[in-house]
Amino acid sequence: MNFFKRFKRILGPRTQNKNRSAQSVIPFRLNLLLWIVGLLLLMLAIRLFYLQILNGATYKADVKESDTTVQTNNVQRGMIYDSTGKVIVGNQAHQAITYTKGSDVTDADMYKIANQLGKYLTVSTEKLTTRNKQDYFLANDDNLNRMIKKAGLSKDVTADTISTSQYNKVLKYLNAHPSQYKLTSSQKNKAMIYATMTGAYSLSTTYIKETGVTSKELAEVGEHLSSMPGVKIGTAWTRNYPQGKNFQTMAGTVTTSGLPADEINTLLSQGYSRNDSVGQSYIEKEYQSTLAGSKSQTEVASNGSTVAKSVLKYAGSKGDNLVLTINAKFQKQVQSILTKNYSSAGNSYSTGVYAVVMNPNTGAIYAMAGIDRDPTTGKQTVDEVGGINHPITMGSVVKGAMVLGAMMDGVITPTNNTQTDMPIKVAGTSAKTSWFNKTGSANTSLTASTALEVSSNSYMMQLAMKEGGMKYYSGAQITLKPSIFKKLRYYFNMFGLGQKTGIDIPGESAGYEGPSTQSHIGSALDESFGNYDEYTVLQLAQYMSTIANGGYRMKPYVVSQIRGTKSNGSLGAVKYTTQPQVQQVIPASKAAFNVVKEGLYLVTHGTSPYVTAASLKSVTPSISGKTGTAETYYGTTATTTLSFAGYSPSDNPQVVVALAIPGVTNSNGGSNITMAKEIFAAYWKDVQNSSSSE
Repeated sequence: MNFFKRFKRILGPRTQNKNRSAQSVIPFRLNLLLWIVGLLLLMLAIRLFYLQILNGATYKADVKESDTTVQTNNVQRGMIYDSTGKVIVGNQAHQAITYTKGSDVTDADMYKIANQLGKYLTVSTEKLTTRNKQDYFLANDDNLNRMIKKAGLSKDVTADTISTSQYNKVLKYLNAHPSQYKLTSSQKNKAMIYATMTGAYSLSTTYIKETGVTSKELAEVGEHLSSMPGVKIGTAWTRNYPQGKNFQTMAGTVTTSGLPADEINTLLSQGYSRNDSVGQSYIEKEYQSTLAGSKSQTEVASNGSTVAKSVLKYAGSKGDNLVLTINAKFQKQVQSILTKNYSSAGNSYSTGVYAVVMNPNTGAIYAMAGIDRDPTTGKQTVDEVGGINHPITMGSVVKGAMVLGAMMDGVITPTNNTQTDMPIKVAGTSAKTSWFNKTGSANTSLTASTALEVSSNSYMMQLAMKEGGMKYYSGAQITLKPSIFKKLRYYFNMFGLGQKTGIDIPGESAGYEGPSTQSHIGSALDESFGNYDEYTVLQLAQYMSTIANGGYRMKPYVVSQIRGTKSNGSLGAVKYTTQPQVQQVIPASKAAFNVVKEGLYLVTHGTSPYVTAASLKSVTPSISGKTGTAETYYGTTATTTLSFAGYSPSDNPQVVVALAIPGVTNSNGGSNITMAKEIFAAYWKDVQNSSSSE
C-alpha cells in the first residue's frame, strides 16, 4: 500500500509538467489550421465572386452554346453473291467531297461555303429544282432585301427579321416573276452545292460529290479545306456489277440523292436521315436493313462553333451480304436463250418474253429472265423481274389445275373421268372448240390424262359446267351462276394461280381477274382452259412445282443466306439460312395427282397425232409438262400467247421451267418449246450434273 503512494508521489510532478507542455502546443496548431482554413475560404469566396458576379453572364452563355452530340457516317453496303459465290452486286470505292453540318451553322455560313466550294468543284445540276434556285438567290441578303420590297412587304421587314410566312410571300413573287432570279451556269453549280448542304442534318455527313471527282478538284478543294468548315475529302461507294449490268434489274437500285419522297416519313421513323442512300427497288429494297449495316458514331463536344473534342465511339459495321439462289452463269444462259429465240415467235406485236426456273421441292429460284418490248418502237430491254409483275393470259398450260380442281370437287374421279371432245355450243354464242376439232369431225373419247395430252378445250369446259351444276346439250341455255368463277378460281388459287406467291422481291403482281358478273358468264368456259384470267410466269412456275412435288405449294425465294464479311473482305459466317416454306398442302389424293402427272408425261411422250410437245420426247433427263396457247389481240390484230410449264426428270422432279411469250403471230413455230428445251439443257449443264438426277 505504501509502495503505491510513494510511486504516485514520484510520478505526480512529471505528469503535471507534461500536461502543461501539451496545453501550450495545442493552441498553436489549432490557430495555424484555422488560419489555413480561413485563407482557403477567402480564396473560394474570391473565385465565386469572379465566376458568378464578374463573369457569370459569359459562362452562362458558354454553357448554352456548348453541346455534345453524336456524328454519324455511312459505311460500306453489303454485297450480293450468286449461289456459287460470285459477286453479282459489289461496291466500288471513289474519292468524294463530303460536308458535315455543324451544330450551329447558319444558312449564311453555308451560303458562303457553297460559293467558295463552287469555285473548285463542279457537280451535276440535273436535279436542281426551282425552289433550290430561289433559296440560293435569296440566301444573299442584298437579293432578299430587294425582293422584300418588290413583294410589297412592310418596310420594317428585312433579311434579318423576315418570318417564314413573309419569306413564302417572297417566293410567291419570284414564282410569278422568274426573270428576277436568273442564275448563270456557275451560280447553278453553287446553288446545287448549297441545296445539298442545307438539306443535311446537324452533325450528319452528306456527299457533295460522290463520283467523278477529278484530281484537279481534289487538289484545289484540299488546298482550301481550312477555310471551308465541314468540307472534307472522303470515300464513297457505288454499286458495280461484275457479272454484267443486266443483273441490276433484279438486284434493284439504290438512291443517290437521299430518301425516296414516297417513303420519307416511314424511313425517318426508322432512324434514317434524309440524305441517306437506301434501296429503292427489288432485292436492294427488300433487304435494305440487312445490306445497310450500322453507321459509325463519333461523339462530338462543341463549344459554340468550335469542336472541342471528338471521340470515335463506334467504328460502324459493313452491311451483311446476301447469297442468292440464282446461278449467275445459268441466269445469263437463260437470258441469252430468250433473246436468241424471241424473234422466231413473230414478235412484231409482242410485249415481251419471260422465264422462271425453280426448284419444285424447296421454292428456290435458279434463274429469272425476261425481255420487255415496246411494240410501237420495237425497243427491247432486259426485264429480269417481268416474270413477277407482268400478268399474262396463259392459255392451256393451266389445264392441270383445272383437272385436279374437278377431281377435288368430285365431278370426276381418278377412275371415272372419260368425256367426249366435241364442239361446245350454248344458246346465243358461237361454238367453242378444241384446236384439233373445230368442226366436230374429230369427236373423240378422252380420259383426263389424254385430255391433257391433246390439250382439249372441250373437256375442260365440260368440267366447268359440271362444277357449276349445268347439264349440257348442244344449244342448251347456259344456266351457270357467277359463283362458278369463284369456284374455279378457288381451285386455281390453291396452286398459286391468281394470287401473290410471297417471293422475297417487292412489286409482285397478283395477276388479273376478268369481270365475274352474270353478263360475262360465258367467259367462265374460257376460264376453264386458261383464256380469261391473267397470271404471272412466277405463278406458273409455282403451280407446276406444286404438281411436280405431289401437292405442296412452296413459297418461292431468291435469297438463300445472309452472311457476314471476313477481315479480308470475303464472305463470312452464315447468319441466316432460308428454310423451305410450304404455303398450302393440296387436298387431292395421290391417285388424282398421278392422273395429271400421266397426262403431263403424255404431252411430251404421247403417241396421239395431236400431242403438243413431241419434240421434247427424246430429251434426257425426261421432261413432263404442258404447253399453252391463248387467243389475244393487239388492237384489232389477232395474236397468240405461247407458254410452257414443265419439270424434269419426270419421275423425280428437281427443276421446273415456266415461260410465256405474249402477243406473237407465229403460233406454230414452237418457239416456246424450243426455249424450254434449251433452258432444261442449260440447267443440267450449268447448275446440276444430269447424271446426279438418274
